[in-house]
Amino acid sequence: MKRRTFLQQSSLAMMALATNQLYAAPSNKTRFRFQLWRHATLFVEVNKLNILVDPMLSAKDAMNPIPNAGNSLRIPMVDLPFNEVELKKKLATVNAILLTHVHADHWDVKARDLLNKEIPIICQPTDVDRLKQQGFKEIIPLNEHMEWKGIGITRTGGQHGTGEIGKRMGQVSGYVIAHKKQSLYIAGDTIWCEEVKRVIDRYQPDHIIVNGGGARFLQGDAITMTGTDVLEVSKTTKANISVVHLETINHCLEKRKDFREIIEQNQLQKQVMIPDDGSWSKV
Repeated sequence: MKRRTFLQQSSLAMMALATNQLYAAPSNKTRFRFQLWRHATLFVEVNKLNILVDPMLSAKDAMNPIPNAGNSLRIPMVDLPFNEVELKKKLATVNAILLTHVHADHWDVKARDLLNKEIPIICQPTDVDRLKQQGFKEIIPLNEHMEWKGIGITRTGGQHGTGEIGKRMGQVSGYVIAHKKQSLYIAGDTIWCEEVKRVIDRYQPDHIIVNGGGARFLQGDAITMTGTDVLEVSKTTKANISVVHLETINHCLEKRKDFREIIEQNQLQKQVMIPDDGSWSKV
């Protein structure tokens, strides 16, 4: 009888433990993830903060095409993955803007109109004056590194093309966002180059976001990463790689299917991802 009572009590205790684990309060561990909105616009959740990267928020076809691209398709060529009401709700949760540069496909009129002029904007120093002229009050120029609300943010370099075209495209930046032992490298508008390799070697990021599309003009080489560039990135790191900056702007000639073909041919499906607009990825 005593043995039966003991077994019954033990069984009840195990059930209670399982129930407590099932319904336990969420872990205090903060999420570090990002959502691709469209093109290079990213919504990064880190340390219970929301950082919006390179907001281009215009409706489909609202902007003139990029000139000298060999076609006259208006941009953006697709809508955001949510409606205007949802967009405004999301923008209300943003704690800061992070700008790699201020080309129109990374910082458009719609973004400037919708965003609160008091919101902090972290940017490369060369863009400060333009942002001030646009009426923004809290601009934080980043030379190298800063600690912001428990997050480490490091500005990195890159090459927005080669030769004369690269010079005309002007200065661009990338960023490494680090929290505790995790880091996300947003490479920005750059091709594969020595600067990108140095960043990967030095910071050993957990996840790398590269701007693909093989954007180009009628003259000159690509000004953002091609499929071949992404292969070079994959050879340098074991980090997960997400390719964005696709199928939105008229001079981005390499499509999602082109990148997927290269990934499959090189058996990189477990490392390199091509996220859809609106999808979430963990760092």
